[in-house]
Amino acid sequence: MNTPQQDRRSGFRFSVIDALVLIAGAGISLWLHSIHFPLWWVVPMALGHFFLFCNVFLVWRRWELLWAGFFILNVAAHLALNDTHGGSVLLWQSPVTLGVILWQIRSPWYHGIFAERLNPRLADFLRGAL
Repeated sequence: MNTPQQDRRSGFRFSVIDALVLIAGAGISLWLHSIHFPLWWVVPMALGHFFLFCNVFLVWRRWELLWAGFFILNVAAHLALNDTHGGSVLLWQSPVTLGVILWQIRSPWYHGIFAERLNPRLADFLRGAL
């Protein structure tokens, strides 16, 4: 039995729910910062990457999970060293972020922002031939 295939689209995505999540995250971040919570920066860092991965570059879930695992280890290592400043975590996390994005862009399944220019196999992906 054949099931109808979901329409595949490429490019940047943004919805009302995305906007609400970003607004809520900004509010939580500001509140945590206002009460001087030392790890307030975790919220915008995680949400910012979530937005990049899910809306801009449309990264595969396994790469998101790889990034999240490294993020948890990164934050844990910084906490073990009694370093609660987000800048250092971001410095160590950025190469992982760039690696995940570049790996995704170079795949024949890439369908995020600028996929029409970056993925010569986009048409194959969109019609489900990959």
